[in-house]
Amino acid sequence: MHTETEENYLKVIYHLSNKSSDPVNTSTIAGSLSTTSASVTDMLKKLSEKNLIAYERYKGVRITKKGEKVALNIIRKHRLWEVFLTKILKFGWEEVHTMAEELEHVSSDELISRMDAFLGYPEVDPHGDPIPDQQGKIQHTSSSTLSEGNLHQRFVISGVNDHSTAFLQYLNKSGLKPGITVQITEIQDFDQSMEIKIQNKQKQYISHEVSRNLLVTPYGKTS
Repeated sequence: MHTETEENYLKVIYHLSNKSSDPVNTSTIAGSLSTTSASVTDMLKKLSEKNLIAYERYKGVRITKKGEKVALNIIRKHRLWEVFLTKILKFGWEEVHTMAEELEHVSSDELISRMDAFLGYPEVDPHGDPIPDQQGKIQHTSSSTLSEGNLHQRFVISGVNDHSTAFLQYLNKSGLKPGITVQITEIQDFDQSMEIKIQNKQKQYISHEVSRNLLVTPYGKTS
């Protein structure tokens, strides 16, 4: 058994590790968890003693296979709860992240297995993020960001980088959700904002901040 705090640390370290091949530094972890570097150092020592991470002071942190298994199990629970909350309880996708943060620490693996089966073994959560299976295997998608696209290219929205309530509420109002097709019809040289055509119908301008937080796959291609 692991404490809720330990699980939160391992999840953050796992996500940060996937962004770079370099060891994760203490200050980055502290920023992600909104805590102090001293508190992070104390927890890293505990996680290291349990062989959940490899930690050398001043050099950074690497997650071990044992720690990665714990992190992926928490991520699996979190994303399945998000599917359950949106699909069954009809919450909006902008509402469920905080709820799932609490529910992901439920310890019963049998409960999670039954929920997975009840939901029909979903492969992605409402935000387009892949759900690890019971063995901890995760099917990474080949998504890129809309900001990387070229003029006249057509895409299908597959997910988001920003899970904040404010961003998801903005997407709700704009009609931009996973499964929606968009085509880049204009790109401004000045600030890289762009005009897009949604579902081959209405046109809309979006900022560079929005386009770099929208994950897309080429239209007609399955990942």
